[in-house]
Amino acid sequence: MKRAAAARAVAEVADGMVVGLGSGSTAAFALEHLAERIAGGLRVAGIPTSEATAALARRLGIPLTDFDRNPRIDLTIDGADQVERGTLHLIKGLGGALLREKIIAAASARLIIAVDESKLVDRLGGRTPLPVEIVRFGWQTTLDRLAALGCAPQLRRAGGAPVTTDGGNLIADCALAEIADPAALEARLSSIVGVVETGLFIGMAAAAVIGHAAGVEIVRRARIV
Repeated sequence: MKRAAAARAVAEVADGMVVGLGSGSTAAFALEHLAERIAGGLRVAGIPTSEATAALARRLGIPLTDFDRNPRIDLTIDGADQVERGTLHLIKGLGGALLREKIIAAASARLIIAVDESKLVDRLGGRTPLPVEIVRFGWQTTLDRLAALGCAPQLRRAGGAPVTTDGGNLIADCALAEIADPAALEARLSSIVGVVETGLFIGMAAAAVIGHAAGVEIVRRARIV
């Protein structure tokens, strides 16, 4: 289902585009399909959302560019950890690339999210934690501020050591009940000293390509083509 969704999302790429290249397993499928189209003559340049994506793109022969040469992106294809039905609000960042993903999404004329049906939810939150990227200095005090909001934050670790993002920051995974007002929560979290970015992507996705067992569904956000 992920591969089918990724392939349909890549079908939206046109010749000459600057393409944002997402991170994660579904985005990796998208890169494979994009590389196949490039081998067939498609001319594009990609801006990756993570060092891992950049390395995969190079291995696949996808030309890369940067914001110095291309300050605007025509289309970004990425995955998500949750997609809210109706609004297409997202939780992203379980892969650790949320800051770069959001920078690239904000610079894109269109953001298309490719997911399998398991990522669809009626409300964000619940079983999926909300990643919040925080600066390393004073991270303990930042976690205290997040806890005061009821976020139950846990510093993300791997092998006992804190996980470091490509930007040199840390990640606090916040356990939350269903989020009734994602935009209000985003504003509260962003106001905390020490918070760099959150994994809430509010009103950014133009469309979601959803892989089901029976096929692929495309859901577009209202008033966005």
